[in-house]
Amino acid sequence: MLGLVRAAVLGFLALSVVYVLVSIYSRSVRRESLEKSWDSDPAREGLTMAERDAYIAAGMAEYKHGLRRRLIVLVYIIPAVAFGVIVYFVNAQ
Repeated sequence: MLGLVRAAVLGFLALSVVYVLVSIYSRSVRRESLEKSWDSDPAREGLTMAERDAYIAAGMAEYKHGLRRRLIVLVYIIPAVAFGVIVYFVNAQ
C-alpha cells in the first residue's frame, strides 16, 4: 500500500512538471501569435510600443480565461483515468 501512495505522489509531481512546461509553452505560443498579428497589420504601423504592449496584454488576459488554458488540466486527468482503467482490467481477471 505504501508503494502505491509513493507512486501516486511521484506521478503527481511528474504530471505537475509536465503541466507547468505545457502551460509555459502554450502561453509563449499565444504571445508570439499576438505579436505576429500586431506586426503583420499595416494599419498599426504608426502606433507606439505602449499600444502594442497593451494589445498583447489584452490578448493574454483573454487567453487566461479561455478554453485552451483550461484544457491543459487534462494533463492530470487523462493519465489518472488511463492508470485506473488499466488497474481495473488487470485486476478484473
